Amino acid sequence: MSQPSTGGTEGNTPTIISHSMSLMDAVVLGLTEGITEYLPVSSTGHLYLAGKLLGMGQTPAEKEAVDAYSICIQLGAILAVFWLYFARVRGMAMGLIGKDIQGRKNLINIMGAFIPAAVIGLLFEKHIKHYLFGIWPIILSWFVGGVVILLISGWMKRQTHSKQGGLDSLTLKSALLIGFMQCIAMWPGTSRSLVTILGGMLVGLSLPAAVEFSFLLGLITLSAATVYEGYKLGPQIISMFGWINPLIGLAVAFISAAAAVKWMVSYLNRHPLTLFGYYRIGLAIVAALWFI
Repeated sequence: MSQPSTGGTEGNTPTIISHSMSLMDAVVLGLTEGITEYLPVSSTGHLYLAGKLLGMGQTPAEKEAVDAYSICIQLGAILAVFWLYFARVRGMAMGLIGKDIQGRKNLINIMGAFIPAAVIGLLFEKHIKHYLFGIWPIILSWFVGGVVILLISGWMKRQTHSKQGGLDSLTLKSALLIGFMQCIAMWPGTSRSLVTILGGMLVGLSLPAAVEFSFLLGLITLSAATVYEGYKLGPQIISMFGWINPLIGLAVAFISAAAAVKWMVSYLNRHPLTLFGYYRIGLAIVAALWFI
């Protein structure tokens, strides 16, 4: 990535030319987003770290554009899940017009789970960005999230007689609880997927059902965040980075997210979440040592 340079001056004020987004930057960010969005490891934290390592966000205006693009690039991952779970989405659409009872129930549950994050996110957006978008809050949440995964996975393993239901067993009350847990993921590095999967397991869903609900809830939550940030800062993203490379990043995110989701579903049908717990703890330690 090219380094910022100082151009000519008008009077005594230097003109600062910020970074552009190179093709390599777009590919790295797209891969980072796609691979980590639906895994319980925090795409926001990984994108923040990737941006730092690429040297992006060195001026306030560019940092704002990079942070906004880190949200808008979610569109690639959203489209991947929409494609992979089209049958479920179609069922919810049919439920909206009264032609699929289970689809309507799924839609009500997802909208109920979405509302807490929508309200709290709008109320505290500025505070979250000001106080929590930094490497040390992210490292802390990576570590704590890893420990929580190991503790809950161990607890679930001991619950040999507990009943684990499918998506059709989820009630609106339980969906609301998952929605409030999703608000914890507003702390960058926590992972929306992590807290919603754990929330689903805690209210009695099987791990595969909790993962599927997390994916479907992400369609609404991530779409709302993408539209909101795109509306606010879309022109700034385009003026900083242009059109072509950001769109390439979205395409890479789509392809890598589809592959990551397929792998994750296959893996979690046979294994618990513990691998992701160890990964998060290891990443937190390595990142802490690096930045110290």
